[in-house]
Amino acid sequence: MMTYEVFKDVVKERFMEYMPEKYHGMEINTQEVNKVNVTLDGLTLLVGERGVSPTIYINHMYEKYLETEDLQGTLQDAAVQMDKAMKNAPEFDKIDLSAAKDNIVFQLINTEQNKEMLENMPNRPFQDLSIIYRWVVFDDEKGIQSTIIKNNLAEHLGMDEEQLFKAAVENTRRIFKPTVKRMDDVIKDIFIKDGMPPEIAELLKQEIPEQEMLWVISNEKGVNGAITMLYEDVLQDVAKQLDSDLYILPASVHETIAVSADNHDPYELAQMVEEINMNEVSLDERLSNQVYHYDKDLRKLTMATDTPNKRLDGIVAEPQLVYDAGGRGR
Repeated sequence: MMTYEVFKDVVKERFMEYMPEKYHGMEINTQEVNKVNVTLDGLTLLVGERGVSPTIYINHMYEKYLETEDLQGTLQDAAVQMDKAMKNAPEFDKIDLSAAKDNIVFQLINTEQNKEMLENMPNRPFQDLSIIYRWVVFDDEKGIQSTIIKNNLAEHLGMDEEQLFKAAVENTRRIFKPTVKRMDDVIKDIFIKDGMPPEIAELLKQEIPEQEMLWVISNEKGVNGAITMLYEDVLQDVAKQLDSDLYILPASVHETIAVSADNHDPYELAQMVEEINMNEVSLDERLSNQVYHYDKDLRKLTMATDTPNKRLDGIVAEPQLVYDAGGRGR
């Protein structure tokens, strides 16, 4: 089996052999791309006057190679993926940039894990997270196509961070309508989707008191639904129903889970969140290892925990040396 670095060199040398003939003569470009929580090696084609092709990622290709041990099949599949992406790529010269302000939305990401990426985009802090902005380019029956707004795109749109924030306040709830569901209803819907008759799925629901129920907070599209924790009125409705404060668990960037703050220890919940993050949630979808507290009387969300594991990839930051007045490290 090839190491990743050797595999990357092979991809650079042989990828174009597997592309359709119409692409021959184009140049391959590879560079590091900062994505949410991860840095990947992106592969693009230089497409003459059109500019740069969509990006596919060598890291994902390597994962498939490790699974199959089939280099040729991996390169063939990647070429098919690039060809499809080229055919479906939006023609940005035909997009009305003046309408972009009506399609700018929020996204929440982890601050510590994304420090380098945040340096190159408009953002604002929120607890241990950062609010960034996405432009929803297309939203139709085929799905959602959106792009993160980095500094160069914000400049192209003629919008500063404050303008982006105001636009996202107006747009996010309209495009991504908030949802709150009981966990047992979520599980029932999964059973039905997998083919179970609705009446059987209903019978399998467990009788759980509301005070012990988990409540899944997201949006109708199930994409970047964690942003709904910014909506104080949504949290207040759940808190009223439970007649208690809430602990908010960041299940992923797509959803959070609310539980009654009564009879729960936030640090035990945080330990559970970290274990699920490390074992069940892909790195690019992790949001935080912390737990948040919603006070129903103050109508305010704050941090409930402050555990050392600020990063999401399991890497623990080196402790910094603190010097006393005499210059001695401790």
